Amino acid sequence: MDLKVVVAAHKPYRMPEDPAYLPLQVGAAGKPSIGFARDDEGDSISAKNANWCELTGLYWAWKNLRADAVGLVHYRRHFRGADGIASGAELESLLGRADVILPKRRCYFVETTYSHYAHAHNAVDLDETRRILSERHPDCVAAFDRAMKSRGGHRFNMFVMGRRLFDRYCEWLFDVLFELERRLDISGYSPYDARVFGFVAERLLDVWLGAHPELRIAELPVLHLESQHWPSKIARFLLRKAGFGK
Repeated sequence: MDLKVVVAAHKPYRMPEDPAYLPLQVGAAGKPSIGFARDDEGDSISAKNANWCELTGLYWAWKNLRADAVGLVHYRRHFRGADGIASGAELESLLGRADVILPKRRCYFVETTYSHYAHAHNAVDLDETRRILSERHPDCVAAFDRAMKSRGGHRFNMFVMGRRLFDRYCEWLFDVLFELERRLDISGYSPYDARVFGFVAERLLDVWLGAHPELRIAELPVLHLESQHWPSKIARFLLRKAGFGK
């Protein structure tokens, strides 16, 4: 199997030596090279990176990579294998038993996916997304509603899947997000909330999977290469939940 796992990065960083991994400079448009493949070559939306985050790398992989299976991870965040970062051989073996490899599901306990997003970002992002689904992909609305009511989900826009499935997912995802971009006014958003399309995509992966219950899913733990700064993250979230920082 020709497996390529794109490692989205915006700065130089140590990378897996396994040939299955492809370091990719995301948001490369107009910036000097950092020695990796660039997401502004070929068919590209690299210039949208400030609002689309790692999705500019996902789009590049969809349009420009030719591989039997494709994945997306981040320079500081990987799938965990037996001895650190999951090897290409480990991922290929898992794909022999599953259609999609995902990070372990994150649980919120006291929040739903919708309320967590609304407290952390802007609820209108998800409200408009639902309207788009009802118009363009009505078969996914029930899955959207279930995902929004759930108390957790698969985050980080991380996955590995076979090529045919990857193409189906990207065609659906970018159809929804380009329409959301057309409709959503983010001129008043903070630089953080303006990364809206990456944030919404994190929730849409579970929507798409929920609309295709026949797919076999495997989960791997996430290996974080740097501190997650949980105390500051929790403090910021609680302030936003209380109505500050919006």
